[in-house]
Amino acid sequence: MPEKYDNSGALFINDRKEKDNQPDYTGNIVINGEKKRLAGWKKTSKSDPTKTFLSLAVSEYQDQPVESSGVKATPNPVDDDLPF
Repeated sequence: MPEKYDNSGALFINDRKEKDNQPDYTGNIVINGEKKRLAGWKKTSKSDPTKTFLSLAVSEYQDQPVESSGVKATPNPVDDDLPF
C-alpha cells in the first residue's frame, strides 16, 4: 500500500551523533510508496568557505529497536523465584 505522502520526507537533528562521519540530520522519506532512510550532513564549500550546504544520502529503511533511557528494550524476564 502506498504511503500517504509519496515522494516527501523529513529530517531531524541527530541528537545521538557521536562521530564526525555520522549524519547531522536523520529522518525518513517515501519514494514511489517505499519508505527509505534519509541522512544529511552539514558541509562547507571548498571554493567559498562562507557558503554551506546539506549533503544527502538515501538508504534502505531499517526498523530501529525501541530504547528507553539508553537501554535496548527486552521482554520482561520470567521470575522463577516466586514464593508460591
